Amino acid sequence: MGFRKLCLVTAVLGICQTAWTQSPTYGLGKSPSAEEIRAWDIAISPTGKELPAGQGTAKEGAALYARKGCAGCHGATGSGGHAPTLISRKGVQSAPATPSMPSMPCLAPCVNDANTMGVHSPFATTIWDYINRGMPLGKEGTLTPNEVYALTAFLLYKNDVIKEDEVMDAQSLPRVKMPNRDGFALPPAWKHGTPRLQGYPYPGQ
Repeated sequence: MGFRKLCLVTAVLGICQTAWTQSPTYGLGKSPSAEEIRAWDIAISPTGKELPAGQGTAKEGAALYARKGCAGCHGATGSGGHAPTLISRKGVQSAPATPSMPSMPCLAPCVNDANTMGVHSPFATTIWDYINRGMPLGKEGTLTPNEVYALTAFLLYKNDVIKEDEVMDAQSLPRVKMPNRDGFALPPAWKHGTPRLQGYPYPGQ
C-alpha cells in the first residue's frame, strides 16, 4: 500500500507540474532594461551623492520663481496660494491644518507656516529632490539641474536657512544644516520577515 500511495502522489505532482508549465501566458509586463531602471532611479539621499553637476543662487531662483509660474499656485511671496506654503511668513505660527479645520486655503496634505519644507525637512537634499521630481505642475521633470539648484537656494534663503549669496551645488547643498535636522528621527531599519512599521512617531511632527 505504501508503494502505491507513493506512486499516486508522484503521478499527481507530475500532472500538476505539467499543467503549470503549460498554463497560458498573457503577454503582460516586461523586465525593465538597465536604461529604464536608471531613468526611474532618481532619488536623492541625505548625503547628496546622487546629485548632478550644476549650481544656483537665491537671486537666480527668485527670477525663476516668477518666470516658471510658481506664484500661480504657491503665491507671489511663497504663501497664501492654494498649493502648499513654501516660505513661512515671519511671526506666523499657524497650527497644521486639517481637512475639517483648514487654517488657510490649501490642497491636501496641507503645508502651512508651521510645517513648510524649508523649516521642517531634516535635509536640504529633500527640497532639491521634490522640486526635481514634481515641479512645475504639469511639466514635471523639465527643470534643468541649475534651475533646481537655484530654486532650492531661493527657498532656503527665504526661510532664513542660508545667505542670499551662497551657491548651492552637489557639494554645498548636503552640508546645509536644516533647522529641524536634530528634531527629526528616522524609523529603525526594516529587516526582512518583520512587519512594516505603521504610524512610527517622528519627533517634531
